[in-house]
Amino acid sequence: MKNIVSTLIIVFASVLVAHSQNTETAQEITTPVQSAIVYLYGAEVTHSKQVTLSPGRNKIVFLGLSPKLNSKSIQVSNTGDAAILAISDAINYLANQKESTKIKQLKDSTKYLRDAITQLNNDKNAYGTEKEMLLKNEDIRSKEKGVAIADLKLAADFYRSRIKEINGEIFKLDKKESEINEQLIKSDNELLQLNAKNNQPTAEITILLSSATKATTTIDLKYIVSDCGWSPDYDLRAEDITQPIQLKYRAKVFNNTGIDWNDIKIKLSTADPSQSASKPLLTAWNLNYNTGAYGMSGLNTLAGVSSNGEGFMGNAPVAAYDKQKTLEDNEITAQQEISKMQVAGNGKVQTVEIQVSELSAEFDIKNSYTIPSDFKPYIVDVTEYKLPATYQHFSVPKLDKNAFLLARINGWEDLNLVEGPANVYYSGTYVGQSYINTRSADDTLDLSLGRDNKVLVTRSKVKEYCSKKALGSSTKETFAYEMVIKNNRKTPIQIEVDDQLPISLQSDITVEALETSKGIYDSKTGKYAWNYALQPGDVKKIEFSFSVKYPKNTKLPMEKMKAHYNVRFM
Repeated sequence: MKNIVSTLIIVFASVLVAHSQNTETAQEITTPVQSAIVYLYGAEVTHSKQVTLSPGRNKIVFLGLSPKLNSKSIQVSNTGDAAILAISDAINYLANQKESTKIKQLKDSTKYLRDAITQLNNDKNAYGTEKEMLLKNEDIRSKEKGVAIADLKLAADFYRSRIKEINGEIFKLDKKESEINEQLIKSDNELLQLNAKNNQPTAEITILLSSATKATTTIDLKYIVSDCGWSPDYDLRAEDITQPIQLKYRAKVFNNTGIDWNDIKIKLSTADPSQSASKPLLTAWNLNYNTGAYGMSGLNTLAGVSSNGEGFMGNAPVAAYDKQKTLEDNEITAQQEISKMQVAGNGKVQTVEIQVSELSAEFDIKNSYTIPSDFKPYIVDVTEYKLPATYQHFSVPKLDKNAFLLARINGWEDLNLVEGPANVYYSGTYVGQSYINTRSADDTLDLSLGRDNKVLVTRSKVKEYCSKKALGSSTKETFAYEMVIKNNRKTPIQIEVDDQLPISLQSDITVEALETSKGIYDSKTGKYAWNYALQPGDVKKIEFSFSVKYPKNTKLPMEKMKAHYNVRFM
Protein backbone atom coordinates (compact mmCIF):
# COMPACT_ATOMS: atom_id res chain seq x y z
CA MET A 1 0.00 0.00 0.00
CA LYS A 2 2.84 2.36 0.87
CA ASN A 3 4.46 1.65 -2.49
CA ILE A 4 1.24 2.56 -4.29
CA VAL A 5 0.95 5.87 -2.40
CA SER A 6 4.58 6.74 -3.12
CA THR A 7 4.10 6.00 -6.80
CA LEU A 8 0.99 8.19 -6.94
CA ILE A 9 2.86 11.07 -5.24
CA ILE A 10 5.72 10.82 -7.75
CA VAL A 11 3.32 10.73 -10.72
CA PHE A 12 1.34 13.70 -9.36
CA ALA A 13 4.52 15.71 -8.82
CA SER A 14 5.66 14.91 -12.36
CA VAL A 15 2.33 16.09 -13.72
CA LEU A 16 2.63 19.35 -11.78
CA VAL A 17 6.16 19.95 -13.07
CA ALA A 18 5.10 19.20 -16.65
CA HIS A 19 2.06 21.45 -16.28
CA SER A 20 4.18 24.29 -14.91
CA GLN A 21 6.62 23.94 -17.79
CA ASN A 22 3.80 24.11 -20.35
CA THR A 23 2.11 27.10 -18.71
CA GLU A 24 2.22 30.25 -20.85
CA THR A 25 2.48 33.61 -19.08
CA ALA A 26 1.32 36.68 -21.04
CA GLN A 27 2.46 40.28 -20.54
CA GLU A 28 1.35 43.37 -22.47
CA ILE A 29 3.94 46.12 -22.77
CA THR A 30 3.61 49.73 -23.88
CA THR A 31 6.95 51.46 -24.31
CA PRO A 32 7.84 54.55 -26.40
CA VAL A 33 10.40 54.78 -29.19
CA GLN A 34 13.78 55.24 -27.53
CA SER A 35 16.03 55.80 -30.54
CA ALA A 36 15.88 55.90 -34.32
CA ILE A 37 18.23 55.58 -37.26
CA VAL A 38 16.58 57.90 -39.77
CA TYR A 39 17.31 57.20 -43.42
CA LEU A 40 16.71 59.51 -46.37
CA TYR A 41 13.37 57.73 -46.54
CA GLY A 42 12.37 55.40 -43.74
CA ALA A 43 13.77 54.72 -40.28
CA GLU A 44 14.76 51.91 -37.96
CA VAL A 45 13.21 52.52 -34.55
CA THR A 46 14.13 50.83 -31.28
CA HIS A 47 12.05 49.95 -28.23
CA SER A 48 13.56 48.48 -25.07
CA LYS A 49 11.85 47.06 -21.99
CA GLN A 50 12.96 45.12 -18.92
CA VAL A 51 10.60 42.24 -18.10
CA THR A 52 10.44 39.40 -15.59
CA LEU A 53 10.01 35.97 -17.13
CA SER A 54 8.35 33.03 -15.45
CA PRO A 55 9.58 29.45 -15.82
CA GLY A 56 8.17 28.00 -19.05
CA ARG A 57 6.81 29.88 -21.99
CA ASN A 58 6.27 33.65 -21.85
CA LYS A 59 4.25 35.69 -24.33
CA ILE A 60 5.36 39.33 -24.46
CA VAL A 61 3.12 41.66 -26.50
CA PHE A 62 4.45 45.11 -27.47
CA LEU A 63 1.44 47.41 -27.95
CA GLY A 64 0.97 50.80 -29.61
CA LEU A 65 3.59 50.42 -32.35
CA SER A 66 3.64 52.13 -35.72
CA PRO A 67 1.17 50.59 -38.19
CA LYS A 68 3.67 51.38 -40.95
CA LEU A 69 6.27 48.88 -39.80
CA ASN A 70 7.85 46.38 -42.17
CA SER A 71 7.10 42.88 -40.84
CA LYS A 72 10.19 41.42 -42.48
CA SER A 73 12.47 43.87 -40.69
CA ILE A 74 11.57 42.93 -37.09
CA GLN A 75 14.58 42.10 -34.93
CA VAL A 76 14.38 40.92 -31.29
CA SER A 77 17.15 40.28 -28.78
CA ASN A 78 17.33 39.83 -25.01
CA THR A 79 20.06 40.06 -22.41
CA GLY A 80 19.27 36.78 -20.64
CA ASP A 81 19.33 33.08 -21.50
CA ALA A 82 15.69 32.93 -22.60
CA ALA A 83 15.15 31.34 -26.00
CA ILE A 84 13.05 33.19 -28.59
CA LEU A 85 10.56 30.70 -29.96
CA ALA A 86 8.41 32.80 -32.28
CA ILE A 87 7.73 36.38 -33.42
CA SER A 88 4.51 37.62 -35.02
CA ASP A 89 2.88 40.98 -35.71
CA ALA A 90 -0.67 42.20 -36.29
CA ILE A 91 -2.60 45.43 -36.77
CA ASN A 92 -5.05 46.38 -34.03
CA TYR A 93 -7.81 48.60 -35.43
CA LEU A 94 -9.54 49.05 -32.06
CA ALA A 95 -6.56 49.83 -29.87
CA ASN A 96 -7.09 53.59 -29.80
CA GLN A 97 -10.84 53.66 -29.37
CA LYS A 98 -10.49 54.85 -25.77
CA GLU A 99 -11.04 58.58 -25.49
CA SER A 100 -8.18 60.66 -24.21
CA THR A 101 -8.62 63.32 -21.54
CA LYS A 102 -8.23 66.03 -24.17
CA ILE A 103 -11.00 64.54 -26.32
CA LYS A 104 -13.32 64.26 -23.32
CA GLN A 105 -12.65 67.90 -22.45
CA LEU A 106 -13.36 69.00 -26.01
CA LYS A 107 -16.59 67.00 -26.11
CA ASP A 108 -17.71 68.58 -22.84
CA SER A 109 -16.77 72.00 -24.21
CA THR A 110 -18.70 71.52 -27.46
CA LYS A 111 -21.75 70.26 -25.53
CA TYR A 112 -21.63 73.33 -23.31
CA LEU A 113 -21.34 75.62 -26.35
CA ARG A 114 -24.26 73.96 -28.11
CA ASP A 115 -26.37 74.25 -24.95
CA ALA A 116 -25.45 77.93 -24.78
CA ILE A 117 -26.56 78.42 -28.40
CA THR A 118 -29.85 76.66 -27.64
CA GLN A 119 -30.45 78.99 -24.66
CA LEU A 120 -29.66 82.04 -26.80
CA ASN A 121 -32.17 80.89 -29.42
CA ASN A 122 -34.78 80.43 -26.68
CA ASP A 123 -34.17 83.98 -25.47
CA LYS A 124 -34.41 85.32 -29.03
CA ASN A 125 -37.68 83.48 -29.56
CA ALA A 126 -39.08 85.01 -26.36
CA TYR A 127 -38.15 88.51 -27.50
CA GLY A 128 -39.52 87.80 -30.95
CA THR A 129 -42.85 86.65 -29.50
CA GLU A 130 -43.09 89.77 -27.34
CA LYS A 131 -42.31 91.97 -30.32
CA GLU A 132 -44.96 90.22 -32.38
CA MET A 133 -47.55 90.72 -29.60
CA LEU A 134 -46.74 94.43 -29.41
CA LEU A 135 -47.14 94.85 -33.13
CA LYS A 136 -50.48 93.02 -33.15
CA ASN A 137 -51.84 95.18 -30.30
CA GLU A 138 -50.73 98.55 -31.66
CA ASP A 139 -54.42 99.67 -32.21
CA ILE A 140 -55.41 101.31 -28.86
CA ARG A 141 -58.64 102.98 -30.05
CA SER A 142 -62.05 102.11 -28.52
CA LYS A 143 -65.26 101.75 -30.54
CA GLU A 144 -67.04 104.52 -28.62
CA LYS A 145 -64.45 107.26 -28.87
CA GLY A 146 -61.06 108.08 -30.31
CA VAL A 147 -57.75 108.29 -28.53
CA ALA A 148 -56.62 111.34 -26.73
CA ILE A 149 -53.46 112.95 -28.03
CA ALA A 150 -51.73 112.48 -24.68
CA ASP A 151 -52.62 108.80 -24.52
CA LEU A 152 -51.49 108.31 -28.11
CA LYS A 153 -48.15 109.94 -27.32
CA LEU A 154 -47.67 107.72 -24.25
CA ALA A 155 -48.52 104.60 -26.26
CA ALA A 156 -46.16 105.56 -29.09
CA ASP A 157 -43.33 106.23 -26.66
CA PHE A 158 -43.94 102.88 -24.99
CA TYR A 159 -43.99 100.95 -28.26
CA ARG A 160 -40.91 102.73 -29.58
CA SER A 161 -38.95 102.26 -26.37
CA ARG A 162 -39.89 98.63 -25.87
CA ILE A 163 -39.34 97.55 -29.48
CA LYS A 164 -36.00 99.35 -29.43
CA GLU A 165 -35.05 97.44 -26.29
CA ILE A 166 -36.17 94.16 -27.84
CA ASN A 167 -34.20 94.81 -31.03
CA GLY A 168 -31.14 95.71 -28.96
CA GLU A 169 -31.39 92.51 -26.92
CA ILE A 170 -31.85 90.39 -30.07
CA PHE A 171 -28.77 92.10 -31.59
CA LYS A 172 -26.71 91.26 -28.50
CA LEU A 173 -27.95 87.66 -28.60
CA ASP A 174 -27.09 87.35 -32.32
CA LYS A 175 -23.59 88.70 -31.66
CA LYS A 176 -23.09 86.35 -28.76
CA GLU A 177 -24.32 83.42 -30.85
CA SER A 178 -21.84 84.32 -33.61
CA GLU A 179 -18.96 84.36 -31.11
CA ILE A 180 -20.01 81.00 -29.66
CA ASN A 181 -20.32 79.53 -33.16
CA GLU A 182 -16.72 80.55 -33.92
CA GLN A 183 -15.57 78.79 -30.74
CA LEU A 184 -17.68 75.78 -31.64
CA ILE A 185 -16.15 75.53 -35.12
CA LYS A 186 -12.63 75.63 -33.65
CA SER A 187 -13.51 72.98 -31.06
CA ASP A 188 -15.15 70.77 -33.69
CA ASN A 189 -12.11 71.03 -35.98
CA GLU A 190 -9.71 70.24 -33.15
CA LEU A 191 -11.89 67.34 -32.07
CA LEU A 192 -11.98 66.06 -35.65
CA GLN A 193 -8.18 66.14 -35.88
CA LEU A 194 -7.72 64.46 -32.51
CA ASN A 195 -10.26 61.77 -33.34
CA ALA A 196 -8.59 61.15 -36.68
CA LYS A 197 -5.24 60.75 -34.94
CA ASN A 198 -6.60 58.87 -31.95
CA ASN A 199 -8.54 56.37 -34.04
CA GLN A 200 -5.57 55.34 -36.14
CA PRO A 201 -4.77 51.63 -35.98
CA THR A 202 -1.59 50.52 -34.24
CA ALA A 203 0.66 47.54 -34.68
CA GLU A 204 1.37 44.83 -32.10
CA ILE A 205 4.36 42.52 -32.00
CA THR A 206 4.08 39.27 -30.05
CA ILE A 207 7.24 37.52 -28.88
CA LEU A 208 7.16 34.00 -27.48
CA LEU A 209 10.10 33.15 -25.19
CA SER A 210 11.03 30.11 -23.18
CA SER A 211 12.82 30.44 -19.85
CA ALA A 212 14.11 27.62 -17.66
CA THR A 213 13.83 29.70 -14.50
CA LYS A 214 12.32 32.90 -13.26
CA ALA A 215 14.56 35.63 -14.65
CA THR A 216 14.74 39.34 -15.42
CA THR A 217 15.80 40.26 -18.94
CA THR A 218 15.80 43.33 -21.21
CA ILE A 219 14.11 42.87 -24.57
CA ASP A 220 15.29 45.06 -27.44
CA LEU A 221 12.87 45.40 -30.35
CA LYS A 222 13.84 46.97 -33.70
CA TYR A 223 11.94 47.36 -36.96
CA ILE A 224 11.82 49.50 -40.10
CA VAL A 225 9.03 52.03 -40.61
CA SER A 226 8.05 54.07 -43.66
CA ASP A 227 6.62 57.60 -44.03
CA CYS A 228 9.53 59.33 -42.37
CA GLY A 229 12.99 60.50 -43.40
CA TRP A 230 15.33 63.45 -43.71
CA SER A 231 16.79 65.82 -46.27
CA PRO A 232 19.90 68.00 -45.99
CA ASP A 233 19.72 71.73 -45.32
CA TYR A 234 22.91 73.78 -45.33
CA ASP A 235 24.04 77.20 -44.23
CA LEU A 236 27.11 78.63 -46.00
CA ARG A 237 28.76 81.58 -44.30
CA ALA A 238 31.79 83.60 -45.37
CA GLU A 239 32.89 86.82 -43.75
CA ASP A 240 35.58 87.78 -46.26
CA ILE A 241 37.63 86.29 -49.08
CA THR A 242 40.54 85.94 -46.65
CA GLN A 243 38.51 83.78 -44.24
CA PRO A 244 37.56 80.10 -44.44
CA ILE A 245 34.03 78.95 -45.25
CA GLN A 246 31.74 77.97 -42.40
CA LEU A 247 29.43 75.16 -43.46
CA LYS A 248 26.62 74.32 -41.07
CA TYR A 249 25.21 70.90 -41.85
CA ARG A 250 21.57 70.54 -40.78
CA ALA A 251 18.74 68.19 -41.61
CA LYS A 252 14.99 68.48 -41.95
CA VAL A 253 13.46 65.40 -40.33
CA PHE A 254 9.81 64.46 -40.74
CA ASN A 255 7.71 61.75 -39.09
CA ASN A 256 4.38 60.41 -40.27
CA THR A 257 4.60 56.94 -38.78
CA GLY A 258 1.57 57.38 -36.52
CA ILE A 259 3.76 57.32 -33.39
CA ASP A 260 5.43 60.40 -31.90
CA TRP A 261 9.16 60.33 -31.26
CA ASN A 262 9.54 62.03 -27.90
CA ASP A 263 13.00 63.10 -26.72
CA ILE A 264 14.83 60.29 -28.53
CA LYS A 265 18.38 59.78 -29.72
CA ILE A 266 18.68 60.13 -33.49
CA LYS A 267 21.21 58.89 -35.98
CA LEU A 268 20.98 60.04 -39.62
CA SER A 269 22.07 57.67 -42.36
CA THR A 270 22.39 57.67 -46.14
CA ALA A 271 22.06 53.87 -46.27
CA ASP A 272 19.14 52.09 -47.92
CA PRO A 273 16.88 50.46 -45.29
CA SER A 274 15.27 48.27 -47.95
CA GLN A 275 18.56 46.66 -48.98
CA SER A 276 18.51 42.93 -49.47
CA ALA A 277 20.26 40.42 -47.26
CA SER A 278 21.58 38.65 -50.36
CA LYS A 279 25.23 38.97 -51.28
CA PRO A 280 25.98 42.00 -53.51
CA LEU A 281 26.73 41.67 -57.22
CA LEU A 282 28.88 44.05 -59.22
CA THR A 283 27.37 45.41 -62.42
CA ALA A 284 29.17 47.04 -65.34
CA TRP A 285 30.53 50.52 -64.61
CA ASN A 286 30.46 52.42 -67.90
CA LEU A 287 32.27 55.69 -68.47
CA ASN A 288 31.36 58.14 -71.21
CA TYR A 289 32.82 61.49 -72.18
CA ASN A 290 29.39 62.92 -72.93
CA THR A 291 27.68 62.11 -69.64
CA GLY A 292 28.39 62.42 -65.96
CA ALA A 293 29.07 59.49 -63.68
CA TYR A 294 25.34 58.93 -63.29
CA GLY A 295 24.25 59.52 -66.85
CA MET A 296 23.56 63.25 -66.47
CA SER A 297 24.83 65.54 -69.18
CA GLY A 298 26.84 68.45 -67.98
CA LEU A 299 28.85 69.14 -64.88
CA ASN A 300 26.73 71.74 -63.16
CA THR A 301 28.18 71.95 -59.68
CA LEU A 302 25.92 74.50 -58.14
CA ALA A 303 23.10 76.79 -59.13
CA GLY A 304 20.57 78.82 -57.23
CA VAL A 305 17.82 81.34 -56.93
CA SER A 306 18.15 84.76 -55.43
CA SER A 307 16.34 85.98 -52.35
CA ASN A 308 13.69 87.68 -54.48
CA GLY A 309 12.88 84.42 -56.24
CA GLU A 310 14.65 85.19 -59.53
CA GLY A 311 17.04 82.65 -60.97
CA PHE A 312 20.70 83.48 -61.00
CA MET A 313 23.46 81.60 -62.67
CA GLY A 314 26.22 84.06 -62.00
CA ASN A 315 26.24 82.33 -58.64
CA ALA A 316 27.06 79.14 -60.51
CA PRO A 317 29.47 79.96 -63.32
CA VAL A 318 29.16 76.77 -65.29
CA ALA A 319 30.91 78.11 -68.36
CA ALA A 320 33.92 79.24 -66.32
CA TYR A 321 34.94 75.68 -65.55
CA ASP A 322 34.00 73.88 -68.78
CA LYS A 323 30.52 73.05 -67.58
CA GLN A 324 28.34 71.77 -70.41
CA LYS A 325 24.95 73.41 -69.86
CA THR A 326 23.96 76.89 -70.89
CA LEU A 327 23.26 79.63 -68.39
CA GLU A 328 19.51 79.50 -68.93
CA ASP A 329 19.28 75.70 -68.61
CA ASN A 330 21.11 75.78 -65.29
CA GLU A 331 18.84 78.47 -63.89
CA ILE A 332 15.84 76.21 -64.54
CA THR A 333 17.60 73.15 -63.14
CA ALA A 334 18.56 74.94 -59.95
CA GLN A 335 15.05 76.20 -59.29
CA GLN A 336 13.58 72.77 -59.96
CA GLU A 337 16.01 71.00 -57.63
CA ILE A 338 15.47 73.47 -54.80
CA SER A 339 11.68 73.40 -55.09
CA LYS A 340 11.59 69.60 -55.10
CA MET A 341 13.63 69.38 -51.91
CA GLN A 342 11.33 71.67 -49.99
CA VAL A 343 8.53 70.31 -47.84
CA ALA A 344 5.23 71.57 -49.17
CA GLY A 345 3.02 73.72 -46.96
CA ASN A 346 0.03 71.41 -47.37
CA GLY A 347 1.69 68.76 -45.24
CA LYS A 348 2.87 66.58 -48.11
CA VAL A 349 6.50 65.83 -48.75
CA GLN A 350 7.77 66.08 -52.29
CA THR A 351 10.53 63.69 -53.26
CA VAL A 352 13.41 64.01 -55.68
CA GLU A 353 15.93 61.47 -56.86
CA ILE A 354 19.41 62.26 -55.59
CA GLN A 355 22.75 60.50 -55.82
CA VAL A 356 24.72 59.48 -52.72
CA SER A 357 27.97 57.65 -52.28
CA GLU A 358 27.86 53.86 -52.48
CA LEU A 359 29.65 53.87 -49.13
CA SER A 360 26.86 55.08 -46.84
CA ALA A 361 27.49 57.68 -44.16
CA GLU A 362 26.05 57.99 -40.67
CA PHE A 363 25.77 61.00 -38.38
CA ASP A 364 25.38 60.58 -34.63
CA ILE A 365 23.28 63.50 -33.39
CA LYS A 366 24.49 64.75 -30.00
CA ASN A 367 21.22 66.14 -28.66
CA SER A 368 17.92 64.35 -28.23
CA TYR A 369 14.98 65.53 -30.33
CA THR A 370 11.20 65.33 -30.31
CA ILE A 371 9.68 64.68 -33.75
CA PRO A 372 5.86 64.47 -33.57
CA SER A 373 4.01 62.36 -36.11
CA ASP A 374 2.53 65.36 -37.93
CA PHE A 375 4.33 65.31 -41.30
CA LYS A 376 6.05 68.62 -40.53
CA PRO A 377 9.80 69.14 -41.00
CA TYR A 378 11.87 69.67 -37.86
CA ILE A 379 15.41 71.06 -37.97
CA VAL A 380 18.12 68.81 -36.55
CA ASP A 381 21.69 70.08 -36.15
CA VAL A 382 24.15 67.60 -37.64
CA THR A 383 27.62 69.13 -37.57
CA GLU A 384 29.69 72.17 -38.55
CA TYR A 385 32.77 72.48 -40.70
CA LYS A 386 35.33 75.25 -41.12
CA LEU A 387 36.67 74.75 -44.62
CA PRO A 388 39.76 76.34 -46.16
CA ALA A 389 38.80 77.72 -49.55
CA THR A 390 40.27 79.53 -52.50
CA TYR A 391 38.13 82.37 -53.78
CA GLN A 392 37.59 83.39 -57.39
CA HIS A 393 35.39 86.01 -59.00
CA PHE A 394 33.49 85.39 -62.17
CA SER A 395 31.57 87.67 -64.52
CA VAL A 396 29.62 87.44 -67.76
CA PRO A 397 28.89 91.16 -68.33
CA LYS A 398 26.94 90.39 -71.49
CA LEU A 399 24.31 88.71 -69.28
CA ASP A 400 24.74 90.32 -65.86
CA LYS A 401 26.81 93.37 -64.97
CA ASN A 402 27.90 91.93 -61.67
CA ALA A 403 30.85 89.96 -60.43
CA PHE A 404 30.05 86.77 -58.59
CA LEU A 405 32.18 85.28 -55.87
CA LEU A 406 32.93 81.55 -55.69
CA ALA A 407 34.58 79.57 -52.94
CA ARG A 408 36.42 76.51 -54.25
CA ILE A 409 36.89 73.68 -51.76
CA ASN A 410 39.22 70.70 -52.09
CA GLY A 411 38.81 67.46 -50.15
CA TRP A 412 35.05 67.85 -49.84
CA GLU A 413 34.58 64.10 -50.35
CA ASP A 414 35.43 63.50 -46.68
CA LEU A 415 32.52 65.68 -45.52
CA ASN A 416 29.78 63.14 -46.39
CA LEU A 417 27.66 65.83 -48.02
CA VAL A 418 24.30 64.96 -49.55
CA GLU A 419 23.13 67.15 -52.40
CA GLY A 420 20.58 69.70 -51.31
CA PRO A 421 19.71 73.40 -50.87
CA ALA A 422 21.99 75.83 -49.08
CA ASN A 423 21.28 79.25 -47.59
CA VAL A 424 24.17 81.58 -48.44
CA TYR A 425 25.41 84.37 -46.16
CA TYR A 426 28.24 86.72 -47.01
CA SER A 427 29.60 89.36 -44.64
CA GLY A 428 26.66 88.74 -42.32
CA THR A 429 24.06 89.29 -45.07
CA TYR A 430 21.76 86.71 -46.61
CA VAL A 431 22.43 86.70 -50.35
CA GLY A 432 20.14 83.91 -51.55
CA GLN A 433 19.72 80.17 -51.83
CA SER A 434 21.96 77.84 -53.79
CA TYR A 435 22.04 74.13 -54.44
CA ILE A 436 24.98 71.90 -53.58
CA ASN A 437 25.16 69.29 -56.30
CA THR A 438 27.74 66.73 -55.25
CA ARG A 439 26.99 64.31 -58.08
CA SER A 440 28.76 66.53 -60.62
CA ALA A 441 31.63 67.83 -58.51
CA ASP A 442 35.08 66.37 -59.05
CA ASP A 443 37.99 67.01 -56.69
CA THR A 444 36.86 70.62 -56.26
CA LEU A 445 33.45 71.71 -55.01
CA ASP A 446 32.38 75.21 -56.07
CA LEU A 447 30.17 77.07 -53.63
CA SER A 448 28.63 80.32 -54.78
CA LEU A 449 28.54 83.30 -52.45
CA GLY A 450 26.50 85.62 -54.65
CA ARG A 451 27.21 89.02 -56.12
CA ASP A 452 30.20 91.05 -54.96
CA ASN A 453 29.42 94.77 -55.23
CA LYS A 454 33.04 95.70 -54.49
CA VAL A 455 34.15 94.38 -57.86
CA LEU A 456 32.79 96.50 -60.72
CA VAL A 457 32.36 95.19 -64.25
CA THR A 458 30.98 97.17 -67.20
CA ARG A 459 30.43 96.30 -70.85
CA SER A 460 29.68 99.05 -73.36
CA LYS A 461 29.42 99.21 -77.12
CA VAL A 462 32.12 101.27 -78.87
CA LYS A 463 29.95 102.95 -81.49
CA GLU A 464 32.77 104.41 -83.60
CA TYR A 465 34.02 100.92 -84.35
CA CYS A 466 30.58 99.47 -85.04
CA SER A 467 29.35 99.46 -88.64
CA LYS A 468 27.07 97.83 -91.17
CA LYS A 469 28.21 97.75 -94.80
CA ALA A 470 26.99 96.27 -98.06
CA LEU A 471 29.69 94.24 -99.87
CA GLY A 472 28.26 93.13 -103.19
CA SER A 473 25.69 90.44 -102.44
CA SER A 474 26.62 90.34 -98.78
CA THR A 475 26.21 92.45 -95.68
CA LYS A 476 29.00 92.82 -93.16
CA GLU A 477 28.35 93.98 -89.61
CA THR A 478 31.10 94.85 -87.15
CA PHE A 479 30.61 94.86 -83.39
CA ALA A 480 32.98 96.32 -80.84
CA TYR A 481 32.78 96.31 -77.06
CA GLU A 482 34.86 97.52 -74.17
CA MET A 483 34.76 95.78 -70.80
CA VAL A 484 36.20 97.40 -67.70
CA ILE A 485 36.94 95.53 -64.45
CA LYS A 486 37.85 97.40 -61.27
CA ASN A 487 38.83 95.89 -57.94
CA ASN A 488 37.54 98.13 -55.14
CA ARG A 489 38.48 95.59 -52.50
CA LYS A 490 41.35 96.04 -50.08
CA THR A 491 42.70 92.62 -51.02
CA PRO A 492 43.86 91.09 -54.32
CA ILE A 493 41.37 89.03 -56.33
CA GLN A 494 41.36 86.46 -59.12
CA ILE A 495 38.64 87.04 -61.70
CA GLU A 496 37.47 85.38 -64.89
CA VAL A 497 35.48 87.42 -67.41
CA ASP A 498 33.61 85.65 -70.21
CA ASP A 499 32.12 86.75 -73.51
CA GLN A 500 31.38 84.97 -76.75
CA LEU A 501 31.53 84.95 -80.52
CA PRO A 502 28.45 83.81 -82.42
CA ILE A 503 28.90 80.39 -84.05
CA SER A 504 27.94 80.08 -87.70
CA LEU A 505 25.77 77.12 -88.61
CA GLN A 506 25.56 78.10 -92.30
CA SER A 507 28.28 78.03 -94.93
CA ASP A 508 27.33 81.50 -96.21
CA ILE A 509 27.63 83.11 -92.77
CA THR A 510 31.18 84.05 -91.76
CA VAL A 511 32.26 85.11 -88.28
CA GLU A 512 35.67 86.70 -87.76
CA ALA A 513 37.30 87.74 -84.49
CA LEU A 514 38.99 91.14 -84.80
CA GLU A 515 40.27 92.16 -81.36
CA THR A 516 40.24 89.72 -78.42
CA SER A 517 42.77 91.17 -75.92
CA LYS A 518 44.52 87.78 -75.77
CA GLY A 519 41.48 85.98 -74.44
CA ILE A 520 41.38 82.17 -74.37
CA TYR A 521 39.05 80.86 -77.08
CA ASP A 522 36.91 77.69 -77.05
CA SER A 523 35.92 76.90 -80.63
CA LYS A 524 33.19 74.46 -79.54
CA THR A 525 31.25 77.01 -77.52
CA GLY A 526 32.47 80.28 -79.03
CA LYS A 527 33.48 81.42 -75.56
CA TYR A 528 36.32 83.81 -74.83
CA ALA A 529 37.70 83.87 -71.29
CA TRP A 530 40.02 86.41 -69.69
CA ASN A 531 41.70 85.62 -66.37
CA TYR A 532 43.30 88.37 -64.29
CA ALA A 533 44.89 88.87 -60.90
CA LEU A 534 43.91 92.36 -59.76
CA GLN A 535 45.51 94.20 -56.88
CA PRO A 536 43.42 96.59 -54.76
CA GLY A 537 42.35 99.52 -56.93
CA ASP A 538 43.51 97.91 -60.18
CA VAL A 539 41.54 98.55 -63.38
CA LYS A 540 41.66 96.26 -66.40
CA LYS A 541 40.21 96.98 -69.85
CA ILE A 542 39.23 94.37 -72.41
CA GLU A 543 38.68 95.25 -76.07
CA PHE A 544 36.53 92.75 -77.89
CA SER A 545 35.33 93.07 -81.49
CA PHE A 546 34.21 90.79 -84.29
CA SER A 547 32.47 90.90 -87.65
CA VAL A 548 29.67 88.86 -89.22
CA LYS A 549 29.23 88.53 -92.97
CA TYR A 550 25.97 87.12 -94.34
CA PRO A 551 23.82 87.27 -97.55
CA LYS A 552 22.27 90.67 -98.17
CA ASN A 553 18.68 89.51 -98.66
CA THR A 554 18.49 87.60 -95.37
CA LYS A 555 17.55 88.81 -91.92
CA LEU A 556 19.98 87.68 -89.27
CA PRO A 557 19.15 88.35 -85.60
CA MET A 558 22.34 89.72 -84.14
CA GLU A 559 21.16 89.96 -80.54
CA LYS A 560 20.53 87.03 -78.27
CA MET A 561 17.22 87.64 -76.54
CA LYS A 562 15.91 86.21 -73.28
CA ALA A 563 12.36 85.47 -72.16
CA HIS A 564 10.79 87.58 -69.45
CA TYR A 565 7.34 88.08 -67.94
CA ASN A 566 5.55 91.39 -68.24
CA VAL A 567 2.18 92.63 -66.97
CA ARG A 568 -0.61 93.62 -69.32
CA PHE A 569 -3.29 96.16 -68.43
CA MET A 570 -6.76 95.71 -69.88
